[in-house]
Amino acid sequence: MVGKSPWRYVASVGAVLVLGACASGPGLPQRHMISTANGHATAAGLEMLRAGGSAIDAAIAAQLVLTLVEPQSSGIGGGAFLLHYNADARHVEAYDGRETAPRAARANMFLTPSGDPLKHLDAVAGGKSVGVPGVLRLMEAAHHDHGKLDWARLFRPAIALADDGFEISPRLHRSIRIAKRLKDFEPARQYFFTPGGEPKPAGVLLTNPEFADTLRRIASGGADSFYGGAIGRDIIQTVRSAPRNVGTMRFIDLTRYSAKKREALCRNYRRWRVCTMPPPTSGGVTTLQILGMLERFDLASLNPGSVQAVHLISEASRLAYADRALYLADPDFVRVPVDALLSKTYLSKRAGLISTERTMGKATAGNPPDIGREWGSGEAL
Repeated sequence: MVGKSPWRYVASVGAVLVLGACASGPGLPQRHMISTANGHATAAGLEMLRAGGSAIDAAIAAQLVLTLVEPQSSGIGGGAFLLHYNADARHVEAYDGRETAPRAARANMFLTPSGDPLKHLDAVAGGKSVGVPGVLRLMEAAHHDHGKLDWARLFRPAIALADDGFEISPRLHRSIRIAKRLKDFEPARQYFFTPGGEPKPAGVLLTNPEFADTLRRIASGGADSFYGGAIGRDIIQTVRSAPRNVGTMRFIDLTRYSAKKREALCRNYRRWRVCTMPPPTSGGVTTLQILGMLERFDLASLNPGSVQAVHLISEASRLAYADRALYLADPDFVRVPVDALLSKTYLSKRAGLISTERTMGKATAGNPPDIGREWGSGEAL
């Protein structure tokens, strides 16, 4: 939310939120804040802030550590979206580093020979479900625009942790335990499991010198060394020789990947200006729709977490997610009627479907003005 804030710079990427350069008073030292999904990543980001780095520097350092300590959730092998707010310019920037499908991807690639959808675990395990990673190109672009510290400096905490080791967290242990197909793949089996095939327990020191070496090469050679060098060729070889679901990604998919800067999606909510990521992510439009419908209700009079508050938010979410399923997609391929979905008139009409006394049950998509129901056929650009 963009309003009267003491924070001059805000960066949010994946599981990282950084607030930077907040002066606590005239002539007083500046303060910083960072929140991540893991204490090691938080420490790495804070180290950059205390070294004079920007919010982007801190976010990058934290993201690199998360690749190591939270591999199940975040990392340079996947994609991300990033929002950056500069209070001096009162401007929000949106960076799109979402992973993309390989050029050889086809509509039937996750169907059985008879045309039925594959079961989830049968589809996601292996090389076929691997997208072209975007995180490093995103970080590179954001660092070019807003970084203060040297690129290589940002890699030091993650390299040190990979070399020296970190304790497996309870969350990582649980993720290993419930990942039913993980032990089918090497070197994941050796890295995450005991010789007897059991998940390594929480508290065990895990080292990853190979990842440290990868980071050193990216730190010295930039993102090009990942996308266009030996690292990229190793990725393609692994994907195309997977023991399950052989993938179709090619080297050209990596070398031609580029992160995009998009216009942040901003709307007013009561006295706040709320800015989010635009499509291809669906989260921004969906969140703004929910807020837009809730404006007609007196949420301030309700206790947070109360039955009535949860009911109203749940009902607005039902309606927003019904629209999401029909209308939201990648704007590079499909027309996405963002303005129509966020029209005040339309959202007020949708909010009128919400009863304070009972649930609507299953919600259906609405019919925003000026787009006609035939849009649902998925007209391509």
